[in-house]
Amino acid sequence: MPARKTKKQKPSSPALKNLYERFIEGDAEQETAYEDHLANAEIARKLCDLRDKAGLSQRELAKLVGTSASVICRLEDADYNGHSLSMLQRIAAALDKRVQIRFVPVRRKAQPI
Repeated sequence: MPARKTKKQKPSSPALKNLYERFIEGDAEQETAYEDHLANAEIARKLCDLRDKAGLSQRELAKLVGTSASVICRLEDADYNGHSLSMLQRIAAALDKRVQIRFVPVRRKAQPI
């Protein structure tokens, strides 16, 4: 399961903020799903940025990692939620990087008395 952000991330545009407030805010299940989506999108974006900075296509990175281009494509999809530590380590090693994991406190809302 992806790590949760310590701070709730709300959209910045007025239209998205309105949708967030109307359909997500205050609903614990929706807020969790939203945070999970943001975490998955962040991983996908970072993978894509790393690959681009290395000047590699998805097919080229896949060859270095020992997988298929469709797997790399899936990992770079913001809607994908199956990122595994072992695959992230394989990609990092192929790009001469390492994976770093941090555990951060979760801010919880005060419980009503």
